[in-house]
Amino acid sequence: MNDPAKASLEAIAHAGIAALQRGDGAMARQAFSQITASGRATPQIWLFLAQSCQLLGDHVAARQALEPLLAADPGNPYALVMQGEMHARDGDDRAAVGWFERALAAAAGLDGLPADLIQRLRAAAAARDAITARFRTAMSDALATAGIDEAGAGERFAESLAIVAGQTRPYLQEPTSFYFPGLPQRAFYDPAEFPWAAALAAAAPAITAEAAAVLADRAGLAPYVQRPADRPAKAHSLMDDPRWSAFHLIQNGEPVAANAARCPATMAAIRDLPIPVIAGRSPMVLFSILAPGTHIQPHNGMLNTRLICHLPLIVPPDCRLRVGNTTRTVRAGEVLIFDDSIEHEAWNDSDQMRAILLFEIWRPELTAAERRALTVMFESVTGYDAN
Repeated sequence: MNDPAKASLEAIAHAGIAALQRGDGAMARQAFSQITASGRATPQIWLFLAQSCQLLGDHVAARQALEPLLAADPGNPYALVMQGEMHARDGDDRAAVGWFERALAAAAGLDGLPADLIQRLRAAAAARDAITARFRTAMSDALATAGIDEAGAGERFAESLAIVAGQTRPYLQEPTSFYFPGLPQRAFYDPAEFPWAAALAAAAPAITAEAAAVLADRAGLAPYVQRPADRPAKAHSLMDDPRWSAFHLIQNGEPVAANAARCPATMAAIRDLPIPVIAGRSPMVLFSILAPGTHIQPHNGMLNTRLICHLPLIVPPDCRLRVGNTTRTVRAGEVLIFDDSIEHEAWNDSDQMRAILLFEIWRPELTAAERRALTVMFESVTGYDAN
């Protein structure tokens, strides 16, 4: 059965769309207002009405038209970006950023976006970045007016400013296998907090000589990340790839006799360190070898009950390590201690090999009772796996 009312509304809609396309906001608004007044408007008609009102500069009416649209379709990227545009024109930067972020997130999962929407989203991203920069400048100006030196307030304060300004995000412990609650969220630790670190650094020349000998003949090297034989492999860009190699001195709690015999200075240097002793798991001590031009992609370690220690040995220029929001230049002889349960990545952007001594230690915040309990628990897991 024909529906004359429906046919009439469709004709009005076509006329409104044609008016909108030629930039006639008044006629388009009149047409779409007729349809919404009938009570038969679709979300698309509400969008056309909002666009007509926006074309006329009537942001109040445009926002009113977007309300039923967003109620029916909260992720509509056109509606979201329009809200951001209008708040930006009104000088409400914080509201504008919120809408722009939602629009960009909603559009990120969609394919085949119209060209005009892509252009508006790009403009939204640029506007968001400009607002973020202004916001960050305003905070810096307020601090300067109060006589506060940002640099003097420390790395943690600087990171907090970057997070609140939307320039980065918090990076927290996200271990892939075991999480111990209540531990501080610290990306890097100061080696000066560990009495043994200075002696280890002092041993660097002797350890470096042993690492250089290993690199010279490459006997005993194996890919750092290897595909397990009996279980699904977790995705890794360097799986079974010799560009990231390991020379294990102690592996899964047991010395690798042939390798350890070649590195007596290294074995002596690590003898009294607070390395976990967990049957079947730890100590873990090795030379980590990274080939020229290699990037270890962002990833998280298995546990947050340990810290990873690096003693850089053979380090060409352009080697870096990022943990969370902090990126450090890797320099020979300068100990790095970090929480690898926080997302991290490393680069060797040079044309030479990079070699470091790598081992793990107990987190200093764990009590002796907690370390003992964790040791028994981890050993029970290893024993269970072996049964």
